[in-house]
Amino acid sequence: MTIQYLIDENVNPLYPQQLRRKDPDIVVEIVGEPGTPPKGTLDPEILIWCETYTTILITNNRRSMPIHLADHLAQNRHIPGIFILNPEMGIGETIDQLILIAKCSFENEYQDRIIFLPIP
Repeated sequence: MTIQYLIDENVNPLYPQQLRRKDPDIVVEIVGEPGTPPKGTLDPEILIWCETYTTILITNNRRSMPIHLADHLAQNRHIPGIFILNPEMGIGETIDQLILIAKCSFENEYQDRIIFLPIP
């Protein structure tokens, strides 16, 4: 399976930089880059973009993202998954986990789910 990531604009820019540096084969896009939703796009629209482009969202939005996902699913829509970063994890540890996930995941393994990092 080929996992693609879309990183929320509010995530520290070190995450996409380090992901791209450590594994350039993984598709890593950031909200606000050409071809992605523009900065300031509302979360429900970002979920639709992720669904359309089969991309897993990486965010630190713990509070409202579960509500947005529930609304998205209630509209009979789907999403490849949402990973919520853990502020207790170091950037290096998080990057390593995201690379491992990208390399070892099954197709649709995270579909319609929110995953709070780290994955045990």
